Amino acid sequence: MQVFFSVGEPSGDLHGANLTRALGERDHDWQFVGYGGPRMAEAGCQLHADLTQLAVMWITQVLIHIRTFLKLVARADDYFEAHRPDLVVLIDYPGFNWWIARKAKARNIPVVYYGTPQLWAWAGWRVSKMRRFVDHVLCKLPFEQEWFRQRGCHATFVGHPYFDELKSRQLDTAFVANQASDRLVTILPGSRDQEIKSNLPSFLQAAGLIRKQVPDARFAVAVYKQSQLERVQNIVEQSGVQLGGVAVELHVNRTAELIHSARCCLACSGSVSLELLYHAKPSAILYQISRSAYLMQKMLRKVRYITLVNLLTAEDPFADQSAGNYDPRDPRDQHVLMPEYLTCADRTAELAGHAVAWLTDDALREQLEADLQAIKERVAQGGASERAAEYITDLMRPREAPLSAA
Repeated sequence: MQVFFSVGEPSGDLHGANLTRALGERDHDWQFVGYGGPRMAEAGCQLHADLTQLAVMWITQVLIHIRTFLKLVARADDYFEAHRPDLVVLIDYPGFNWWIARKAKARNIPVVYYGTPQLWAWAGWRVSKMRRFVDHVLCKLPFEQEWFRQRGCHATFVGHPYFDELKSRQLDTAFVANQASDRLVTILPGSRDQEIKSNLPSFLQAAGLIRKQVPDARFAVAVYKQSQLERVQNIVEQSGVQLGGVAVELHVNRTAELIHSARCCLACSGSVSLELLYHAKPSAILYQISRSAYLMQKMLRKVRYITLVNLLTAEDPFADQSAGNYDPRDPRDQHVLMPEYLTCADRTAELAGHAVAWLTDDALREQLEADLQAIKERVAQGGASERAAEYITDLMRPREAPLSAA
């Protein structure tokens, strides 16, 4: 049995590695090939290309790399023709993976989408592609299953695979002990170079505002990987005026430890919000974009929040489509646990205000931690990788009749 993976995001590489291991434990004869990243290779997937090196965003970056993407699609199609894998598994990365799904279906190879793109948030019309090219949709979030089923997809909720990784991690206790502080603010600027460039300057400016009100506050930046360290160092140096002499520590591959050690966090929007939830850490979320991108998302987005934690606490995630308008005074936002700012404007004062409150008001911070802990106990129990592996194993096991709709 051979499974072809197509995975393009660093987070997808993580989930793909865990799924690869879970499938391999069920049957040692299964083979795993395709596109992924270093974690999948380590888990036993034979990579045809490291697609995580092309984790780009927005149409301009896609066009710059379009020839590379087209060559990879053609290479996958050639492989499908010559070797015909038994199953294709897609994880996130929709722009590219729609083409992989199309090529697989043209050759009658079953397709599973594990970790579906958030079509419900901004691109609902693309669900037609899901119906046409994907046989089985494995959902990460509870409300996704019904959304996809209502639109004609064979969808099953398995849980968010990120929690599996978080539960398996072992913190470096010596590092944590050295970092622990009542005044540590951890800055999480994102895993993509574009995110760092867009968001880190604002976080550093907010750090300067925080330091003015909390003089003994400390700041540490969690750098996702070693290759980004020089870029982060340059941005920190260039932001010296805004920082007002504030010292900022930089640590590579210490995200979990820095979140655990912090009093509160300032984070770029993304899957890291689930890690912040897992640690029940008070956090403010920023996603700084250009004015043109902001206007475009206002036309396309179909949910009020960009932070998964805030969507999970909403009574109806689809009741309001005015994303980027979070306001703590608005009755619609009273359930929000992670203040968020999808913006093209300067929101550093708001970010600083949240952090200062959590640094100085113990009762406020402790209540927020308790609320986050309650949500964690409801949604962060893990097991998604095992459930997905069980589903896929059952799917590929010979049957007398097709798998019935769940």
